[in-house]
Amino acid sequence: MKLFFKLALVTLFSLCAAASALFFSLGFLLSLYAGNPEKTDVIIVLGGDNGLRVRKGAELYNAGYASHVILTGIDERFYSPAHPNWRERRMIALGVPKKAIRVDTQSTTTWEEAVNTADTMEKKGWKSAIVVSDPPHMLRLHQTWNRAFKGTSKTFILVSTKPEWWRPLSWWKNKKSWQFVINEIKKNLFYTVMYY
Repeated sequence: MKLFFKLALVTLFSLCAAASALFFSLGFLLSLYAGNPEKTDVIIVLGGDNGLRVRKGAELYNAGYASHVILTGIDERFYSPAHPNWRERRMIALGVPKKAIRVDTQSTTTWEEAVNTADTMEKKGWKSAIVVSDPPHMLRLHQTWNRAFKGTSKTFILVSTKPEWWRPLSWWKNKKSWQFVINEIKKNLFYTVMYY
């Protein structure tokens, strides 16, 4: 009986240690697929940001990484090409010419952003893309864009912003990164069931 309890205690301890290690490494795991930019045909700046993604996209454009930009996540109900929305205006103010910017008003989810971008790239003859988003979004983007580009010769590189609130090894200490990580865990589980 004593041996059984010792084994149970060791097993419980091992499970707790593994669960703790997984918890503390979630930030690292979620942001693992962020890469370094390379020259591509287009820069995709994903929606849902407060300006960091737009700024990063403009930096990449101005550094010569691509000659085209697609802004996603802009609601068609509130968009008029004659009156650019704040993200488009900010990108123009940061030095990206209006003629270099395409606006995707159809995509409302990460999945739609990937699929619609793949369609646009096909129509334009573009083969490669940089995808810009926040660090904890990288795992889901990696899975989603791989799925959307499967069976094609198109390639993508994930490039993350550098928000002040993001610390991958101590993500739980900041309220914003805590919320982002927990939301991404839920969304990764949902996407695994729905799309992968």
